[in-house]
Formats: sequence, structure tokens, C-alpha cells
Amino acid sequence: MTDKPDLPNDTVLPQVPDHLEFKAVLLLSFMLALIVAAAVYVMYSRGLFESTQKLVLVSEDSEGVVVGMNLTFSGFPIGRVRRIELADDGKARIVVDVASKDAHWLRQSSVFTVVRGLVGGTNIRAYTGVLTDKPLEDGAVRTVLQGDAGAEVPKLIATAKDLLESVSTLISKQGALGASLGNLQTLTAKINGPGGALTVLLGGEAEAKKLITTLDRTNALLAKVDGLAAKADAQVFGEKGVLPETRSAVLQLNALLGDARSSLKKVDAVLVEAQAVGANLKDGTSDLNLLRSEVESSLRKVDGLINEINRKWPFARDTDVKLP
Repeated sequence: MTDKPDLPNDTVLPQVPDHLEFKAVLLLSFMLALIVAAAVYVMYSRGLFESTQKLVLVSEDSEGVVVGMNLTFSGFPIGRVRRIELADDGKARIVVDVASKDAHWLRQSSVFTVVRGLVGGTNIRAYTGVLTDKPLEDGAVRTVLQGDAGAEVPKLIATAKDLLESVSTLISKQGALGASLGNLQTLTAKINGPGGALTVLLGGEAEAKKLITTLDRTNALLAKVDGLAAKADAQVFGEKGVLPETRSAVLQLNALLGDARSSLKKVDAVLVEAQAVGANLKDGTSDLNLLRSEVESSLRKVDGLINEINRKWPFARDTDVKLP
């Protein structure tokens, strides 16, 4: 028994009303119920009472992965990490509870990744390419693909360093680009020099001067040839040239040949008459002699005209004229 303190006989203890005690009990009960309701709500919000499906993800390490992290599909959380454990082979086993209502998004061909970014935390994502595959069974074990952006930074820096060194070597004076720029500068100086582009093409200023001299001489020769051609054109095709005179001579020859043709026709007519009329043979013979003389005169004119043509134009020198 607990010893009660000695009180004076005349001390009166205050009496606690019954309704205050009831209110205190009621308040404590309400606080307890509120705490229980909050705990139940938290458990409900974390899916404790929801039907789930187990999924085990095997990773090389669990760095950045914590219990309670979401498994997302197309940006929506469909599962939550419940436990992280170390397997016998030294790999991390990430146990994920997937809500049964969202488990149909996971198929046999689904791919799971753990991505660690430079900014932000680690994310566990699921990708399903073919939604018509068989559903992922409960308790399935899948290996995750890991991507660490921070791990690529040293490699990226080393690659950038090599690239800068290569560019520096390339643009230096001993490099290919520096030598090419030097050669281009020398080429530009030669083009702007006295010989211009001909000096670059022919390999020297002396060769360029030779080509220019040759071109000048060729131009002078062509000018002389043009003058001779003009003179020849005037002599041959001019008003007093060989061709107009030859044309007039040919016209005269055609006229003489026409006269000779008409004379020969007259001879043929006289011969016919001579054969038909024997009595007038003497008269026909005299007519024949007259016509023959006319023919010979025409032929002599033709012969003279042909000689004149041969003198002015290089025709054949066959000047024989055969009489009929």
C-alpha cells in the first residue's frame, strides 16, 4: 500500500465532478480514434489493403533506390518498392509490389530500367512494347537495365579532351589544316601577282610570259590571215573579181552554144532536103557550104571564149574543138 501523506484533520480535499472525468475519457478516446484512423488512412494510401502482385528486379547495385520508391509506367506509378535485399550472387534484389489493377500493363516482353540522372533522383521505369503478349506472372524475376548519366561524365570529358587535342593538332602550323591554309595563302599571293592565275597553272612567271607572247603572235597572224581572206574575197567575189567575169563568160558561151545548136539544126534540115531532092543538089550544096561556114564561125567564137575562160579561171587546158 502507498503511504498517504499526513494531512491535518481539518484539511478538505477538492471533489472532481463526474462530468469532467467523462469529458476527459471522451477526449482521450477521440484522440486515440483519430490516431488509429490516420494510421489506417496512411496504410490505405500506401496500398497496404490493396491487392498486389510481387515483382523482383535484379540489379548490379541498388544505389539511389529506396523503400517506398514508385515503379512508373508511362509516367504513372503502378507499383512500390517494398524491400531491398542482397542476393547470394552479390546482386541487389528489389522487391516491388505491383497493384493488381495495374498489373495488366506488364507483359512477358516488358523491359525495366533504373535511371540515375545528373539532376533529380533515381527512377524505376517499365516499358511494354507489345501489349498483346502474355501477362507477367506473380513473383516474376526480371533483370533491370541501368543507366547512369553521372558515370558517363568522365568518359565524356576524356572524349572532349581528345577532340580538343586533335583540333589543336589539326590547326597548328605543322598540322594538315595549317599547312593547307599556308598553301592557300601562297596560292592567293601568286594569283594576285603579275602573272595571275596563269602563273599558278603553268608553274612559273616565265612560262606565263611565253604563253602570253604566243597568244599575241597568234592574234597578229590571225589578223594577217583575215586581211588576206578579205583581199581574196574581193578578188574572187567582188564586182571586178574572177567569179563575176567567169559568170559573164559562161553566159556568152551558152549563147554561142545556142547559136551553134540552131546552126546544126539548119544543117540537119538541109541534109534532109539534100537527100530528098536530088535535082537541087548544087543549090543544096551551096547552102550547106554557107551553113558550114556559119557553124565554123560560131565554133571559132566558142573556142575564143573558152580560151578566155581558161585564161581567167583554172579550167582544163584541153582546147581541142571537134567538128561534126
